Amino acid sequence: MKGIQFRYRLAPIAVLTVGMLLAVSGDGEKKQRYSSNQKEFYLDDKPLAFIRPGLTIEIQKAEVSGDTARVTFRISDDKGAPLDRTGVATPGAVSLNFVLARIKKGDRQYTAYTTRMQPNPTTGRLFLQATQDSGGAYSSSAEGVYTYTFGTKIPAADYDATVTHTVGIYATRDLQEFGLKTYIANAVYDFVPAGGLITVVRDIVRTENCNTTCHDPLAVHGEGARREVRLCVLCHTPQTTDHVTGNTVDMKVMIHKIHRGKNLPSVRAGTPYLIEDEDFSEIGFPRDIRNCEVCHDKGTQSKNYLTAPARDSCGACHDDVNFATGEKHGLGGVQVSDAQCTVCHAPETGREFDISIKGSHVIPDRSSQLPGVNFEILSVDGATPGSNPTVTFKVTDKKGNLLEPSKMGRLRLGLGGPTNDSVFHTREDARQAPAGQGAFSYKFTASIPANATGTYVVAAEGWNDVRLTKVDGTTVTGRDTGLNKLFYFGVTDRTPVKRRTIVSQTKCNACHEKLLVHSQTRDSVEYCSVCHRPGFTDDSERPANKRPAEAMDFKNMIHKIHTGRNLENEFTIYDAGEAENFNGVRFPGDRRNCSKCHEGTSYQLPLPKGLLASLTPRGFFSPTPPTATACLACHDRLSTAAHAFVNIAPFGESCATCHAEDSEFAVTKVHAR
Repeated sequence: MKGIQFRYRLAPIAVLTVGMLLAVSGDGEKKQRYSSNQKEFYLDDKPLAFIRPGLTIEIQKAEVSGDTARVTFRISDDKGAPLDRTGVATPGAVSLNFVLARIKKGDRQYTAYTTRMQPNPTTGRLFLQATQDSGGAYSSSAEGVYTYTFGTKIPAADYDATVTHTVGIYATRDLQEFGLKTYIANAVYDFVPAGGLITVVRDIVRTENCNTTCHDPLAVHGEGARREVRLCVLCHTPQTTDHVTGNTVDMKVMIHKIHRGKNLPSVRAGTPYLIEDEDFSEIGFPRDIRNCEVCHDKGTQSKNYLTAPARDSCGACHDDVNFATGEKHGLGGVQVSDAQCTVCHAPETGREFDISIKGSHVIPDRSSQLPGVNFEILSVDGATPGSNPTVTFKVTDKKGNLLEPSKMGRLRLGLGGPTNDSVFHTREDARQAPAGQGAFSYKFTASIPANATGTYVVAAEGWNDVRLTKVDGTTVTGRDTGLNKLFYFGVTDRTPVKRRTIVSQTKCNACHEKLLVHSQTRDSVEYCSVCHRPGFTDDSERPANKRPAEAMDFKNMIHKIHTGRNLENEFTIYDAGEAENFNGVRFPGDRRNCSKCHEGTSYQLPLPKGLLASLTPRGFFSPTPPTATACLACHDRLSTAAHAFVNIAPFGESCATCHAEDSEFAVTKVHAR
């Protein structure tokens, strides 16, 4: 259909333009199927009806006859209508790949039938790898319904018709020529060739758990065509070895190592963790790796890490333990099998810091022994322009007992504002606050700016370091951190006005579980923006020979940190004279999904009036107005900066002219997936 033309321009921001009308139609059915962050949403009815976007696979049956395996499946679009896999009768050929594996009697993992021998590129040594089938043939019994006959033959000597067999299919449908995307579908089907119930499965980690925590979505290998964990485990088996490094890519080993990444004992000792040419040594898991339930949840066998510990999986994270020699295995010594693991390592005993699985993975900072730290700000008095306000507050433990500020490891009160866009922030040590009637009062030595207007905020932060008792009588330190408590008060506002909600704390914690930074004193993104204001840079912390300073405004810093390895330019922040580079950060989601972090329409244009330009000494120009600051943090190419610059006047930005939600290049539309 040559009359339909789609193209992309204004790199690196992908902008969808269509030679035909792309006004959103009144098709209620379409709006139910697609949202404004999907490219299909912006297509008119006629091109949408022709292109028929989407890809779904439904496996109907699988069988083994003699030495031949077959699978019958149906492919369809988003409306459930059948597709032509060749792309002749319907747009976009469907590329299909097939894997066949079984769980042998007595095993807990798959062994694939579909394998290959892959040579090492240097030595030529051959390594066995599970892979997709090749040499198979298709037949069709109905529109959209196909039977694939595997090219791989089933070996008679290694075939048991009574065990669980699984067929996996991963497929792609490329509709990029129509301005859409490559659609991906995975399907997995269990069967027993001899008939009967399936009694053995592999269901340790569920894809939904990966996707609801960090990945958006889980997508690996090439175009990201493998998206289901149940598909992954058909190839990532103990039989499969990386032909470049010789490392196993067995799922239970590889995934633990990837997620521990830079904190692997081997990596810390100087040995990088590589699969083929990909270095995972820079991976920083956004949670505490000791929280096994982050991944081991929702599956019928997710508790296997508790009930069936094994040397390979445990030794993947603890890769400085040598079970063959007993090195660093303590009293456990040499272990030649997994049979004795549970003798010492019970699932859980109810005690912390013992050698049970649960007990040995207790995170000290979340120990039940911690008495707790809770802040409550009762009032702020004397808060006028140029004044030194007094804050009345309480600090209690989780039983409600009053804690003495002077005995805390840290207790600070932060003061800043105004809330529409912060220009002032200070923190002071409040541990010497004199006692009051069941509360404490602290008068700031710093003054609210004489020209202050609007609403300001006070926040409490602090912790106690607590010695926790282990089962063996030794102790470990746990940091008992109080969550930031914010209190808004008017300086010139009669009624305090809170800062607008931009980023959701809940969404941050979906990945980070409990976001805690700066010596574990800051947990609130609402509070972060008070300090990380438009005029804030790391100038006071950065060595003179490393200047100019880096912008620390939240909308610049957070976008850059999460863009990480996809940045065009270096991004390094100095804190206390120490450099921290973020160019190695791998964001596990899709940054086009602004709603992954943002609340509501907070990422859309136009931004609220009255926001301040940011100091960006290392940027292409400084100061940078608010919209350009946010956008250029991710899209940090020279060409994009030039585009922004020519659309900025001394009295404001014109970004919303083209990028407002009702415009041709709306933020939501250009980020649509």
